[in-house]
Amino acid sequence: MAFAFTKWQGCGNDFVLVDARKSGLFANVAALSKQVCDRHYGIGADGLIFVLSSSVADFCMRIFNADGSEAEMCGNGIRCFARFVYDEGMTGKESFSVETGAGILVPRIVKEDGKQPCVEVDMGEPVLEAKRIPVEGFGEERVIAKEIEVLGKTYQATCVSMGNPHCVVFVGDVDDVAMETVGPAFERHAWFPKRTNTEFVAVQDRTHLRMRVWERGAAVTLACGTGACASLVAAVLNGLAERSAEVELDGGRLQIAWNDNNHIYMTGPAERVFSGVYEGESEC
Repeated sequence: MAFAFTKWQGCGNDFVLVDARKSGLFANVAALSKQVCDRHYGIGADGLIFVLSSSVADFCMRIFNADGSEAEMCGNGIRCFARFVYDEGMTGKESFSVETGAGILVPRIVKEDGKQPCVEVDMGEPVLEAKRIPVEGFGEERVIAKEIEVLGKTYQATCVSMGNPHCVVFVGDVDDVAMETVGPAFERHAWFPKRTNTEFVAVQDRTHLRMRVWERGAAVTLACGTGACASLVAAVLNGLAERSAEVELDGGRLQIAWNDNNHIYMTGPAERVFSGVYEGESEC
């Protein structure tokens, strides 16, 4: 199959964007996502994102990870989505609604003189009740600094959903974490029936967090927008940070704010990499 695409990246988290408003979602999309995201035989990306029509919002976003699984949401992905639909003239509005697996979110294009536009996204309210994240064994309780044993070591975990599940662990130095070893063990731990994204966070000061991430379905990535949001929430719940802070990721920096209306606002970059036509051999 052949289709036009544009590749975008937000803080190094990269995505292949496809306008599928006329065609609808492709058949066998899980297999296609694996092929497209493969960095040796495909285009190469952390995820494949489709722009679809919506009956309840201006657009619908569907995102599939590099392993073929579908994610409810992606913070860096929705910023790339917003720039894609805006730059390609699919909308003339600088603020618009997007239907996602995490509900309807509202990105806003933020223009600055002489700079690439940033995107601010109202990410909605964090979910803290364990069974809604979901985390097994805690009922309606909040999971804040609870002990979790992974590969024979005990960690303090704080769990948050930003429409997708996150387990945040505070450490002294994120570079000391063996991500490729502990990441998959956290992801598939018995606590997490839908698996989890895991953020390892070092608090630099009360307005500066350093974060590395193991993403569910994508392994180690350079950034995770929902993970940055979850990390700030977890830091506030543990008394480690103010309600607005910069989160430094391997691939860049995001500004995260937990406002008085209980909504999380994420602001950061999204940049076009290249466009083309995918003509890979496929049984899809």
